[in-house]
Amino acid sequence: MQLYIVAIALFGIASAAYSPYPEQSNRPQAAYEKNARILAYDSDVKEDSYRYSYETENGIKAEEQGREVDGIEAQGSFQFTGDDGRLYTVSYTAGQAGVLALGDHIPTPPPTPEAILKALEQNARDEAAGIIDDGQYNPAKYGGAASAGAFVPQQNYARAQASASTGFRKPYKY
Repeated sequence: MQLYIVAIALFGIASAAYSPYPEQSNRPQAAYEKNARILAYDSDVKEDSYRYSYETENGIKAEEQGREVDGIEAQGSFQFTGDDGRLYTVSYTAGQAGVLALGDHIPTPPPTPEAILKALEQNARDEAAGIIDDGQYNPAKYGGAASAGAFVPQQNYARAQASASTGFRKPYKY
């Protein structure tokens, strides 16, 4: 029994010394983030709007204001010092259209290829002219004979009948 208690105690000490996230303690900003004091804080909450701002001693600053308009519409910004020592700033708006965040470090999508822009313009011109492509095959559109109704493909049963008659398909026996 004593051996069991000693083993449990040693296991507890070993597991307490093990950090599941060792990379966090080695980050340059970790020491500042762990015990950063709040230097300034301001908040004003009303029935249909709010605003707040704060600043910490490790360089984090944030501010936001919002109001109720069919949900919440908000705008704000925040900044922090990254592990590389650079100051990162993000400003954003949020509402029914989603969230739009702006910052120099946020990647931007590549430009739309010219061929795609031309295709989109052609689609808009076609729709304005009443030409709508619903995805259905229409032989008349491609120079074939005009049909009275929608195109219905004919199924080819010859292949299935031939394979059944030649003995390639055999019933499965359990």
